[in-house]
Amino acid sequence: MPLLRVAALHELVAEQGRDLVRSRGRVGAAHRVHAVDLIGDPGRSVAGERPIRTVADLTSWLDGVLDGLGADRTALGGHSYGAWVALHYALHAPHRVSELVLVDPTQCFAGFRPGYLLHALPMLIRPGVKRTRAFLGWETGGAALDQAWLRLRDAATGFPSARPVTGPRPAPEALSGLDVPTLILLAERGRAHDPARVAAAAARLLPRVTTATMSGATHHTLPLHGPTAGELSRRIEDFIG
Repeated sequence: MPLLRVAALHELVAEQGRDLVRSRGRVGAAHRVHAVDLIGDPGRSVAGERPIRTVADLTSWLDGVLDGLGADRTALGGHSYGAWVALHYALHAPHRVSELVLVDPTQCFAGFRPGYLLHALPMLIRPGVKRTRAFLGWETGGAALDQAWLRLRDAATGFPSARPVTGPRPAPEALSGLDVPTLILLAERGRAHDPARVAAAAARLLPRVTTATMSGATHHTLPLHGPTAGELSRRIEDFIG
């Protein structure tokens, strides 16, 4: 029997797609996992002749990625901004998504907390290692983060990234019509948004959703931080079978 393909999308200006793969545990033993680098971010995805400027461009690009992988249907997952992209793709092509996994999804069911954006602003205006580490230290409460991941984050600050495609949250009527099994894993102590509000909105809008809160996790300790990586991997494996 061929392995089910699982595609993972990372957060903005990071290596979270690879992190989802590294934290996959049992998932990688039973499934072929692909970490997809977004266009304009650090990684191996290269911009083509047509720039990606809209949500429609993003979903068209992912159509091409899955076509290139030979994946007519896949379990699709993402963290943070990657979850926003994954959700939009599932709305665009639900017939190609067998299961949807959203790890602390931003701008999907609730907005950012103002404090999170204020703390991120210096890093966004003038990216640099010191500012990035200060922001991560604040958001994670000084958690002992994976050193390899931190080095990748440091390297990413010097990468000439393109402006990401952004947009509004998906329309409630679109979400209510999404007939795709969806798992949402939230960070209990995350500062990006209110996890209780996200969970409540998802339960109200999505017809086939399972939601769990990762105890002690913050937005940027997911998905790789040791204390929660095992549980995250187990929940994803149990969900996609």
